[in-house]
Amino acid sequence: MDRKIVIPGDLLSEDTRRAGEGTYVRNGKVYSLLYGIASFRDRISVIPLAGKYIPAVGDNVIGVVKDITFSNWILDINSPYDGLLHISEFPKKIDVEDMSKYLRIGSSVMARVKDVDPAMKVELTLNDRRLGVIKTGRVVEISHTRVPRLIGKGGSMISMLKKELNCNIFVGQNGRIWVSGNEEDMDLALKTILLIEREAHTNGLTDRIVEYIKDARRARG
Repeated sequence: MDRKIVIPGDLLSEDTRRAGEGTYVRNGKVYSLLYGIASFRDRISVIPLAGKYIPAVGDNVIGVVKDITFSNWILDINSPYDGLLHISEFPKKIDVEDMSKYLRIGSSVMARVKDVDPAMKVELTLNDRRLGVIKTGRVVEISHTRVPRLIGKGGSMISMLKKELNCNIFVGQNGRIWVSGNEEDMDLALKTILLIEREAHTNGLTDRIVEYIKDARRARG
């Protein structure tokens, strides 16, 4: 059996080398971190069926500043856990007293999860040229469980979307997606992303999405 529904704490394997997303290792065994569908092909991963986004190291996320403390911005990352962005993880050297000049409450950023400790303290970074403050474009929010379908196998779906929609697209694993382009292209991009979310469970989706985009462009003239 390649897939089965599991709950948190279910034993999945005694081979820790197979531990993937949605799992954790304890005493040399692999357990489910989530309520979801476990896939046992090569690496073992668990795709959540419901619930909130749980951050993992290396995830790209879109966060919104909700508070500023000494040397840290506190970000809502669409999760039960806040993200902490330390002043040293901002891509420019700034003084503590100037923090609100660069990121105010309500500011949105494209960030990456740098570390998650056992107590779920989530540390973020902006130290990558693809990351930073969102000043243009739009952000749409979908269920984080649909993000793998939006990305597609080997990045196939998202690559197609960037090409066909003439937009820059940043996919946050937390279900927030940033789109930047001209107004008409952004309108179509957001409609397409929401369509993928609604029909993520269906077969042949990529071909239908290509046709949807072509039909929309023809209708637009």
